[in-house]
Amino acid sequence: MEIMTLLAQYVRTKWLARRFSTREQLEKWQDRQVKALLNRILPVSPFYLKRMGALSKAEWRKLAPIDKKLMMEHFDELNTRRIAKEEAFRLALQAENTRDFTPQLKGVTVGLSSGTSGNRGLFLVGPKEQAKWAGTIMAKMLPGPLWSEQRIAFFLRANSNLYTVVDRRRIQFAFFDLQNSLAEHVERLNRYQPTVLVAPASMLRLLATAKQQGALRVSPIKVISVAEVLDPLDQAYIQDSFAQPVHQVYQCTEGLLAVTCEYGTLHVNEDIVVMEKEYLDEQKERFFPILTDFSRETQPIIRYRLNDILTERRTPCPCGSVFMALEAIEGRSDDLFWFRHGHEHEDRWISIFPDFIRRAVMVASAKIEEYKVRQLGAEQVEVALLVNGQHSEQEVQEEVRQSLAAVIRSYGAVVPAIHFAPYQPHSGAKKLRRVERVFAFDEQKGRD
Repeated sequence: MEIMTLLAQYVRTKWLARRFSTREQLEKWQDRQVKALLNRILPVSPFYLKRMGALSKAEWRKLAPIDKKLMMEHFDELNTRRIAKEEAFRLALQAENTRDFTPQLKGVTVGLSSGTSGNRGLFLVGPKEQAKWAGTIMAKMLPGPLWSEQRIAFFLRANSNLYTVVDRRRIQFAFFDLQNSLAEHVERLNRYQPTVLVAPASMLRLLATAKQQGALRVSPIKVISVAEVLDPLDQAYIQDSFAQPVHQVYQCTEGLLAVTCEYGTLHVNEDIVVMEKEYLDEQKERFFPILTDFSRETQPIIRYRLNDILTERRTPCPCGSVFMALEAIEGRSDDLFWFRHGHEHEDRWISIFPDFIRRAVMVASAKIEEYKVRQLGAEQVEVALLVNGQHSEQEVQEEVRQSLAAVIRSYGAVVPAIHFAPYQPHSGAKKLRRVERVFAFDEQKGRD
């Protein structure tokens, strides 16, 4: 473990955010970091060297974006440690099956993404990058100084050397496997007494219920949601249960992208990543992020297009940071709902962002405790509701039906058949998606 690298990154992260007083200063500094990264990786990454072609390093923003499919197709030539994709997959799958996540390849940590976007991806992180990640996350998310004593409970589908590197003398780290039962988690948490609780929103919701019922007896001083979209309904429930605000870490295979400040605003980590925007609406609020991470060299991420739908925050954050602020992480483009246009002479499709579906349900009734909305086809939407037992479920269902129909109709789309199914509690083993499209849709061809 490169302890000096960790400490240096911790200090740099604490100091650097305060260094920039304008966006212009920040962007000039970022540009220098990216050009320095290219100087280091182009000689050892044939993929990016070929992709740059005749472009100069100063023209890096002209590179055509890549995505997960392209990255995985060229994995062997893209990474800088000559690690073969097949070998990396073999190690990652072995770790998934044995639940032993310590083995490495050539001193490099190998991880496997959850595959919620339809195909699984690999990520590689070298020892220096691990140390830098640890220093960054400690600086941004620990509730006290580096020398304070903390007990971190981290719930994830898979452990990684990337996370256990945080485990230091005063900072204890405990991995909680999402595949284990809730009863096991509650018993272990009661013994461990974490000061920091980190988990997907669905698991935090289960733990919040256990706390309200008196089974879970912990009082963390910081609660952090990771890995899933944090629905406002779940956020309010978790906050009430733990009497703590719910912070967020936006991290994926492609990097540590954003964390919340002390005011709860989600800020992009622009001290390690450039986030360009591919806008999706005329108001220029929602966008796909195009990422360039100048902190990663083993598996370089340069102009990488994510299919996450992000909403930009328009009002300044009270913390004063010039780092880009996000209003929400809405979900993936895979979860856009698609409906036929309402005019019989127009053969086209209408898309509706997940956030509008989410709001339609939430504003329909305050009696809803949990929900899931799935688009099963162009003409069929399924809704599952958990309604407060004191109220009529049929009455709430009708309110939701009318609210969803009104939103869909307002877009000029044909209102589908909306039917209701029993609500099935989320187990926590898979990512919770409260708004989900489960049928394939080809936007270019305009049909399912």
